[in-house]
Amino acid sequence: MKLISACLCGINCKYNGRNNCHPVFESMLDRNDVFPVCPEQMGGLPTPRPPCEISGGTGMDVLEGRARVVSNNNLDLTAAFIKGAQKLLQLALDIKAEEAIFQSRSPSCGCGQIYDGTFSSQLIEGDGVAAALLKQNGVKVINDADFLQGR
Repeated sequence: MKLISACLCGINCKYNGRNNCHPVFESMLDRNDVFPVCPEQMGGLPTPRPPCEISGGTGMDVLEGRARVVSNNNLDLTAAFIKGAQKLLQLALDIKAEEAIFQSRSPSCGCGQIYDGTFSSQLIEGDGVAAALLKQNGVKVINDADFLQGR
């Protein structure tokens, strides 16, 4: 079973209450090929919620206590992001997920590149909190764009 960012399948769980639906992912969900997840909701954050970025590093830095996840109005939401990542990891282990297809650039799901924490649309190399934790525990994580490009 593959995990997938729920927003990619048309589930309205993005920070703004919308989704990032793509027909390929929607049809994968319809065929039960993927298990939709939203680490931010799993961590207890509401939808909609303020946009967030990782300040001071990457998802791995957050997990190691060197960076934090903050909202655009400077609320520290690090604990919710870590909680969601931990719950997601437990789910991945429970269902024996070996792969995850995640929304690019997200502070939770981003894989390869994330926003730099300045809310200026600048990208840096790195992973979001959930992606980093899954990778650290042997789950292959690919972002949506790379998955679609490789089809």
